[in-house]
Amino acid sequence: MIRRKAGRLDKIRWLMAYSYDFLMLAAFLGIAQLVVMTGEGYPLALAVAGSVLCVVLFALGTRPFRIMMAGGRRPTLLLTVSGVIALALSATAVFVAAPMWLAMLAPFVRRRTTVLASAGVVAASGVAMALLAPEFALQAMLVMLMLVVFFVGATIANQALWKVALEAHDGEEAKARLAVSEERLRLAKDLNALLGQSLAEISATSLVAAENPDREAARQEMFEVRDRARSSLKQVRETVQNYRALDLDETLSSVRAVLEAADVVCIVRASTADLSPQSRTLLATAVREGATTILQQGTVKRCVITIEGGVLEMSNDGSTWQGLEALAARVSAAGGTVSAEPGLFRATVPA
Repeated sequence: MIRRKAGRLDKIRWLMAYSYDFLMLAAFLGIAQLVVMTGEGYPLALAVAGSVLCVVLFALGTRPFRIMMAGGRRPTLLLTVSGVIALALSATAVFVAAPMWLAMLAPFVRRRTTVLASAGVVAASGVAMALLAPEFALQAMLVMLMLVVFFVGATIANQALWKVALEAHDGEEAKARLAVSEERLRLAKDLNALLGQSLAEISATSLVAAENPDREAARQEMFEVRDRARSSLKQVRETVQNYRALDLDETLSSVRAVLEAADVVCIVRASTADLSPQSRTLLATAVREGATTILQQGTVKRCVITIEGGVLEMSNDGSTWQGLEALAARVSAAGGTVSAEPGLFRATVPA
C-alpha cells in the first residue's frame, strides 16, 4: 500500500496542534505551584490529587482544538468534565486551570460568550481573593486577566490562522479544477456558436420545404438541408480536432506558469523539433493531465518535465498520479504507452 505523503495543509495542522499542546503544558505550572504550596504547609494529599487533576486537564486540553480543525461538533461532555476539573483546581488556587478551560471553550462558542465567560472568571478570582486575602484581591484579578488574555487570545489567533490555511488550500484546489474546465468551456462555447446557427438554418429550411406545395421545389430545399447538415458536421469535426491538437510548446509554457503560480518549482527540458504533429498533440495532452494531477495533489514542491525522442517523463517529490485512464487509452490507440509510479509519470509516443 502506497502511503500518502503529507501535504502543506497537513504540516500546518500539525504545527498548530503542537503549538496548542505547548500552550496546554501550562497545566504543569499548576503542579509546580502545588509543590511550592506543599512546602508551605499545604496538605500533601490535596497536592497529589491536584497534580493528578492537572495531568488529566492537560490530556483533555489537547483534544478540543484538534476537533475544531477536523470540523467536528462541539465536544460538550469533554468541555463539561474539563470545566469541573478546572473549577476544582481553581478552588486549590491553581490559577492557570480556569484560563486553560476558557482556551478549550473558545473555538466552539461565539466571541461574545467567550468575552462574558472570561470576564466572569476574572471577577470570580477577585471575589474569591477578596474573601481570603483582601489585600491581594486586585493583584489576583490582574494576574488572572493577563492569563485569560494570553490563553484565549492565542487560541483565537490559532483558529483564525487555521481558517486562512483552509481557504488557501481550497484556492489551490479551485486552480486545479479551473485548469481542467477552461478548455472544456472553450470547446462548449465554440460548439454552441457553431451548432446554434447551423441548426436554426436547417430548421427554417425544413419548415419552408414542409409547407411548399411544389414537390420539386420542396425536394431541392431538402437537398439544401442535407448539404447544410453535412457542412455543419464537417465544421464540428474540425472544431473538435483543433481542440485536441494542442500546441506542445504553448502547453509546456502554460503548465510551467500555472505550477509556479501554485508554488511548485517547475523545470522543463524538452526537445520537440523532430516530433510529428500527432506526437506533439499526444505529449501536450499528457503534460496537461500530469500537471492537473500535481495541482490536485497540492503536496508537490518540485516538478521536472523532460521530453526526448517522443518520451515524456514528469517527476515530482513522490506523489502518486491519478486519473490517467483516458490518457492511457488514447496514447495506446496511437501505438504508445503510459506508465506511472510514485514520483514518476512516463508517456511514450511514436516520434
